[in-house]
Amino acid sequence: MGKGLLGKRIAIGGSRKTEEISTLIKKQGGVPVVRSLQGTVFLADKQVEPDLRRFVEEQADWVIFTTGIGTETLVDLAEKIGVKEPFLTTLRGAKIACRGYKTFATLKKMDMIPAAVDEDGTTGGLIRSLEAYGFSGKRVMVQLHGEKAPSLMTFLKEKGASVLPILPYRHIPPEPETVDLLCRELMDRKLDAVCFTTAVQVRSLFDFAREKGCINQIKDAFKEDVLASAVGKVTAEALREEGISRLLAPDIERMGAMIIELSRFYEAQPEN
Repeated sequence: MGKGLLGKRIAIGGSRKTEEISTLIKKQGGVPVVRSLQGTVFLADKQVEPDLRRFVEEQADWVIFTTGIGTETLVDLAEKIGVKEPFLTTLRGAKIACRGYKTFATLKKMDMIPAAVDEDGTTGGLIRSLEAYGFSGKRVMVQLHGEKAPSLMTFLKEKGASVLPILPYRHIPPEPETVDLLCRELMDRKLDAVCFTTAVQVRSLFDFAREKGCINQIKDAFKEDVLASAVGKVTAEALREEGISRLLAPDIERMGAMIIELSRFYEAQPEN
């Protein structure tokens, strides 16, 4: 096993599987520090039910799914409240778009073939796949997962669509003390890298920094000394949207691959 992270302090932005990620970092010689930027995700049944019923009653011209688990959750919830068949009928009567291979696979199991699919697993790729279609006056239901995908929502509204967002999951904000500590560590250059495992974690950090007036210092830290590491394309896209271009993202979207990629990066540095 390589030791590319020898002596490197690596912050973990996730709240799940932190022990697993910490073990991977230690095996590479690094020092893991957990700085959770994402609270617990919970199913918001009662909050989602009115929107789901509204969708079934009013129907839609387009339905956009952004995650496989979110797609499955809406089907399960529709069954739970007794509207599964009307829900599926409404889906079959609409054009469908989706982001991500897991979402595509979930829809395929339901015998639904999307009219528009991203080419790279990102929200930007999904938007590009939708640019050829007209949305003026169209009703669009968008399944979101944890965050509100502002670029997608803005695109649809600017195209003249009437948008109904449905979020089957919510994220509890992280502890302010934790984010504040991470910001200070970044500004003081006490970290070598930060591992982000969801786009939500990226938003949590940068929104907090903007609110506290230290956004420029945080961006400078990532540009100069601290490496941002993303578990996959969607998380990397969120970092780029915040102006962070110096980042790593593995081709295989797994936590283990992210840590190995990080280790290889440091092994290739002249000082190593």
